[in-house]
Parts: sequence; C-alpha cells; structure tokens
Amino acid sequence: MAEQNKQKSPLVAILISVIIIAIIVVWAMVKPKPAEPTNEGQVNQQDSGQPVSDDTATTPLTGNTGADTGLKPSLKGVIEEAKTWGPAFESWIGKSAPDFSLMDLTGKQHRLSNYRGKNVMIIFWATWCTPCVREIPGLIELRNQVSQDKLAMLAISNESPSLLEKFVAQQKINYTVFSNQETMPTPFNLVNFIPCSFFIDPQGRIKLATAGLLPPKDMNAILQAQ
Repeated sequence: MAEQNKQKSPLVAILISVIIIAIIVVWAMVKPKPAEPTNEGQVNQQDSGQPVSDDTATTPLTGNTGADTGLKPSLKGVIEEAKTWGPAFESWIGKSAPDFSLMDLTGKQHRLSNYRGKNVMIIFWATWCTPCVREIPGLIELRNQVSQDKLAMLAISNESPSLLEKFVAQQKINYTVFSNQETMPTPFNLVNFIPCSFFIDPQGRIKLATAGLLPPKDMNAILQAQ
C-alpha cells in the first residue's frame, strides 16, 4: 500500500504541474493587450482647447453674442441658427452700400456716407406690419444698449409723416425714423417684404441683409459677428 502511494505521488505532482502550466498559457492568451497608439486616439490642439495657429483657428458657429465665451460669433453661425428670419440680397454682401440722403421726422437730413466709421442698421418697416411692430421693442432695447457713436439706426417707412409721428410717440421709439416715398438706389429699391434690415459695416459695406423678424440677441450677434 505504501509502495502504491509512492508511485502515485509523482503522477499527482506532474498532473498538478500540467494544470498550472495550462492555466498560465490560457491566461496569457486572453490577457488584454495595451492599446496601440493610432491617429484616432491623438488629440490635436484645436480639440484640446489649446491655441491654434491663425490660419487654422475658427470661431464657434453660434448665434449668441459671444459675451459668455469671450469670442465673437461667426456670421455664418448666426445665419444657420436663425429661426424667424433669413438672409436676403446675398449677392450684395461685401459690396459698398449705395449712398442716399433722407430727412427724418424732425426735419434733419441724413446721408448714409456720413456714418462711415460706425455700424449702420437700416430697417424697412410699416405700422400695419405685425412682425415689424413686434420687432420694435428689440430695436428700442438695442438703441439703449449701443451708443449712437457706434451704431446708427435708420428706420424707413413709406407711410405719411403724420401717421409715423403719432405712432413713434405711442411706441416711444428712440431711434431715427423716416417717411420716404421717393425711389432709393439699388438694392434698397428692391425691398418688397418687411421687416427687412440692412447691416452696414464701418467701412460702408453691406455686411448682411435680413428678411423677417429679428430677435434682440440676433441683432447683437450680427453686429458683433465676424
């Protein structure tokens, strides 16, 4: 009996060794390998939020004013996020705005070219136009926010001066209003929908024209956009 136990002991030891080796081999086969570096795993400067060179930097496509990020919104982004208006007269973007001269309701003469060096917002509107009237509080707010030495706001209607004077007083409009029945230079004479606004940059170029109701945040975003 003792002799049999002596014979079994080496066999048991060998069997245990084989089992251990098998476990090691299997573990080695299924052990996860470290991921190899790939292009997909690399984070470039722009993705990491680090500064990028001037030729690759882009402005986030956002319709806000940029006040919360410190960045100016892009004009493309403002247009893409528009909900109550759309771009108009797109072939005129970047072109010099034709000069014109109009007399406001107080009898003061205004020439567009005299506003070089500041932004100009030209608003085509009418008292009977519901979207135009809905836009007025935002225009009043904009006039309160931006000083006249930085922005001129010229609102043009083809209605009579007496009607406009009464309406301006009722609505407490604080920007410049014109009564005009005369033909204006192109593209202003092609406006056949209201409200319609033209944004002119300090160099006298048409930055953007819009058709539809502009919310206050969009007015600010367009003025600040690059």
